[in-house]
Amino acid sequence: MNNLDIYNQLIHYVSAENVKQNEPLSSYTWTKTGGPADFLVFPTTFEGISGTFQVAKQNNIPVTVLGNGSNLIIKDGGIRGIVMILTKLDQVRLEGEKIVAQSGAAIIDVSRIALQHELTGLEFACGIPGTVGGALFMNAGAYGGEVKDVLESAVVLTNDGKLVGLSKDDFDFGYRSSAFAKKKMCVLEATFRCQKGNPEQIKEKMDELTYLRESKQPLEYPSCGSVFKRPEGHFAGKLIQDSGLQGTQIGGVQVSTKHAGFMVNIDQGTASDYIALIQHVQKTVKEKFGVQLETEVKIIGEDL
Repeated sequence: MNNLDIYNQLIHYVSAENVKQNEPLSSYTWTKTGGPADFLVFPTTFEGISGTFQVAKQNNIPVTVLGNGSNLIIKDGGIRGIVMILTKLDQVRLEGEKIVAQSGAAIIDVSRIALQHELTGLEFACGIPGTVGGALFMNAGAYGGEVKDVLESAVVLTNDGKLVGLSKDDFDFGYRSSAFAKKKMCVLEATFRCQKGNPEQIKEKMDELTYLRESKQPLEYPSCGSVFKRPEGHFAGKLIQDSGLQGTQIGGVQVSTKHAGFMVNIDQGTASDYIALIQHVQKTVKEKFGVQLETEVKIIGEDL
């Protein structure tokens, strides 16, 4: 099967304007790095997602599912097969005190919708830059709250193509981990259970968390968000800072001078620059403090 045949199969399920070939992924990641995808698909329906998986199975090529590329480094060689970005699957609806959001919706937008309807529980998400699907994958959290605290149910496509509804007993949440990631499920929709709250208090909390994020994080540069998981008994940023690594630069990527837990693309950095800097930081912190930093950021794709 040649690429034209695969392309024609894909546009049967997803409109031609939402299928691209040999598309650089640097346009779709927060680091502004990443090589090309053989096929890049933007489904707008659940049927489009299911159909894309069918095409991949029929042609024996892999599928990589992405959200908005916020906590992600894609290597400079890009990704083979089909890359599916779900940001056009972004509908959100209210069901009483529950919010039902499709996987491509921004979790920040979901938290704002909760505020508009005087619902509390999602304030912690007002500064998390990822999509709903990404938030479920990572059990995203900030400032004392996590997805596991509010997620009631989810609809997923399993890796064998079945549409399945999941509830709390199925999520297997841990620190920055979940059954969705472990079992390579494609999240289609999530239902969050909130409670009625005082809108002034909800807004005050969200304003406070937004201020903390904007004042402490280097939002003025492209970055992949928090690079490392929090090591037990330590804070990654403090270990990096105490190792004298703030400002360290490889290629165009620098350990942020504003927050040592972040790495920023200040001068046309590449994914290889990011990976080299991550490895340098891990090695230095291990030598100085005996702590092995584990990456929170996901690194995927192929080397050049």
